[in-house]
Amino acid sequence: MTTAKICGLSTSETVKAAFDGGAAFLGFVFFEKSPRNVAPEVAARLIEPVRNRGIKTVAVTVDPDDALIDRLMATMRPDLIQVHGKETPSRVREIAVRAGVGVIKAFSVSTSADVDQAGAFDTVAEHLMFDAKPVEGSALPGGTGARFDWGLLAGRRFSRPHFLAGGLDPWNVGEAVKVSGTPIVDVSSGVERGPGLKDPALISAFLDAVKRA
Repeated sequence: MTTAKICGLSTSETVKAAFDGGAAFLGFVFFEKSPRNVAPEVAARLIEPVRNRGIKTVAVTVDPDDALIDRLMATMRPDLIQVHGKETPSRVREIAVRAGVGVIKAFSVSTSADVDQAGAFDTVAEHLMFDAKPVEGSALPGGTGARFDWGLLAGRRFSRPHFLAGGLDPWNVGEAVKVSGTPIVDVSSGVERGPGLKDPALISAFLDAVKRA
């Protein structure tokens, strides 16, 4: 069964829609350049009603320093930390040890060679994520609505569970799952009515589509 992560949440209404719709993961972004950026203390308040209720919380970061990791663990207390920058395998291991939780390592993909990078992280990441490579000059590593060729994941086997991200929405996620064979999908801009403005109705529609995939 395919499961889903709703990423870039920032309001109690959208957290509730994700939880009620059966999302397996809730993602909160900690990257100042993102329109979805929130403070760890805000994320902690949003999570409290659904904490320990069978849904995993994810702190989404880009090349985080130790100070941010410590602040996240002291306030939000996420189940997973997602790293979406140029982190090396050794840095991913350091983050996992320091935080005491699993790490999702994201990769920007446009070719099969980009997918091949995942092999170096098999022993240090709990999950892998394959996202579309951003357009040249973009300040954001993800959440831009760009997509890559889902067929690059077809037939691939990884030692860790993997996410498919990039350009997914309620209308194409079924096809994406069919083509890629991915077990977990991740959506951000595809359930928004504007940059950073999640729509509860679109979140519900996306999760319904995932259940049918």
